[in-house]
Amino acid sequence: MSALINQYAQAMCVLLSCCLMACSAVPELEEDAITPEVQLPSEQALGLMSAYDDPWEGFNRRMYYFNAKADQYVLLPAVSGYRKVTPDFVEVGVSNFFNNLGEIPTFINSLLQLKLSVAGETLGRFALNSTVGLAGLIDVATPVGLVEQNEDFGQTLGYWGVNSGPYLVLPLLGPSSLRDATGLVFDSLAYQKAIDELGMKADEELFLSLLKSIDARASLPFRYYASGSAFEYENLRLLYMKYREIQIAR
Repeated sequence: MSALINQYAQAMCVLLSCCLMACSAVPELEEDAITPEVQLPSEQALGLMSAYDDPWEGFNRRMYYFNAKADQYVLLPAVSGYRKVTPDFVEVGVSNFFNNLGEIPTFINSLLQLKLSVAGETLGRFALNSTVGLAGLIDVATPVGLVEQNEDFGQTLGYWGVNSGPYLVLPLLGPSSLRDATGLVFDSLAYQKAIDELGMKADEELFLSLLKSIDARASLPFRYYASGSAFEYENLRLLYMKYREIQIAR
C-alpha cells in the first residue's frame, strides 16, 4: 500500500509540475489592444453571488486559475488523446466499470442517510451489473428500471445537519466546500477498499486511478472560461452551492 501511495504521489508531483510550468507563461498583449468592457450583473444577481461564505476567496481564485491551466495544458489533451486511440464502445465500457464501482460509496451513504429504497436500488444495480454486466462493463440495470443514484459522504454530513462551511476550490478537482472536501476523504477510502478487493498490483492500481481521472474529465462538458462572463468564478460558486443544497434536501 505504501508503494502505491509513493507512486501516486510521484505521479501527482509530475502532473502538478507540468501544470505550474504552464501557468507561469505570461501572454503578450498587442499595443493597440482595447480594454474590454464588463457588463455588471443586476443588484439581485450580485446578491445571489455573494450569498455564500467565501473567506478563502484569494486562494480559491488562484486555484481556479491553476485548475483552468491544468485543464487546458494537461487534462484536456489527455482526454483528446484517449478518445483518439479508444473505440467508442471501449470508452462506454470503461465509464460503466467506474460507475459500477461508484455504487459502493453510494450504497453506504444511502444507508447512513436512512434512504433504504435508494440503498436497495443501488445494491440491485451493483449486483446485476457486476454479474450479468460482466464486472460492470455493460450497464444492464438501467434498461430494466434500476436508476443510478448519487449519494456521497458530503451529502450524508449535510443530511445530519452539518453545515457546508466555506466554499473551497480543490486542486484539479474544482468546486467543493469544507464539508464536501472532508466527505471526499471518506468516499475515497470506500472506493479504495473496493479497488483493493480486485487484488491488483500497485502499478496496475495507479494506472486504473489515472484512467479513472481521464474518464471522469471526458464525461464532464464544462470548459473553463468558456461562458464569456467576467463573473464565471462567482456563477460557478453559486451553482455548485445551490446544487449541493438541492441534493441534500431531496
